[in-house]
Amino acid sequence: MLPSIDPKPPGKRLIKRMSTRTKWMILTPIGLILFSFGLINLTEATYQRRTGQPTQVWVVLGIYSLVLINSGLVIFGEALRFRTMVNIRRETRRSMRQIMRKVNTKSPGKAKSKKAKSPTKTD
Repeated sequence: MLPSIDPKPPGKRLIKRMSTRTKWMILTPIGLILFSFGLINLTEATYQRRTGQPTQVWVVLGIYSLVLINSGLVIFGEALRFRTMVNIRRETRRSMRQIMRKVNTKSPGKAKSKKAKSPTKTD
């Protein structure tokens, strides 16, 4: 009998349990590093083209650099999305706390109204 295999990759559960802030903190430097490495490879491909290297060499290096640049931008864009989510949640919680403070401070003032006199009692 074969053991049951989880169809999800093992890292997917790990990523799903991470907080949005953690995802942002991991993806931002990765995206920037990939983007920078892609620019470095692009300049190297340009240099090889100028020095007269075979076309295959600098074309492959140029395509590789474009893949790195685009993947770095995509990952950095995802990091910005997570950062925006963190900021929106922070502002929403802050405004909810302010609203709750206003509601809580107004409630005791209304509760101090005078008691109505009983109709059966006379002064």
